[in-house]
Amino acid sequence: MGRFDAILWDVDGTLLDFLYAQRCALSTCLQKTGQTVTEEILQRYSAINDGYWKRYELGEVTKEQLLTGRFASLFEEYHMDGMDAEAFAGAYEEHLGKVYRCLDDSFRLCKDLSGRIRQYVITNGVTAVQESKLRLSGLGAFMDDIFISERVGIPKPQKGFFDYCMSAFVRAGFAADRQRLLIVGDSLSSDIKGGVLYGIPTCWYRPDDIFETDGAVREVYEQYRPDYEISHLSQIYQILGMNPESGIGEDTKAEG
Repeated sequence: MGRFDAILWDVDGTLLDFLYAQRCALSTCLQKTGQTVTEEILQRYSAINDGYWKRYELGEVTKEQLLTGRFASLFEEYHMDGMDAEAFAGAYEEHLGKVYRCLDDSFRLCKDLSGRIRQYVITNGVTAVQESKLRLSGLGAFMDDIFISERVGIPKPQKGFFDYCMSAFVRAGFAADRQRLLIVGDSLSSDIKGGVLYGIPTCWYRPDDIFETDGAVREVYEQYRPDYEISHLSQIYQILGMNPESGIGEDTKAEG
């Protein structure tokens, strides 16, 4: 028997390249409205969006306020007069659900693990967008269930989100032991914090040395230390105590 009975995967920034999809969707929508797309605007939106999601995780804004507020803030800051934030948000979400790119060959990884360990999705994304990306990428076919905060009604890292997941496990006949679950995600404030507070082992996926680019991350890291850290998804095999069956991965060592 392996070390864990199930993996709880984050999606954006873990299994799928969210920044790539975000840039594609935002650029397309801005161009369609006649706006000039610059690298500065793309990067600024990313920062605004990240701020809104962190506020959502803390319960400071609703999902509806997040979806339109981030664009309203961007349009005001760049004096994009006449732009309808609500209409733009709808068009953006539609495009976002059609764009995906797997990180670290996540499709082959999840396929390889399918049938060997239970796999679940835990995500704060928008239901329609996440379902579309999971379907188009093929990742959804390998998941035993998909938990999306918009459907649950409570975001990660709040306790209620994980209570919902645990109840769903029981209803499905899976007597889950928290210590035999493993959360894998890129967000310290959402995935790792949620797992630490709920008593579920965590694995922080950070392909880049984020400490070099964002000093504020260190403070969160010190407060909510993950059990494991990986820079490539293939390192998950070592943590699980498994060997890949399809030649996935590279000769790397997991930290933890």
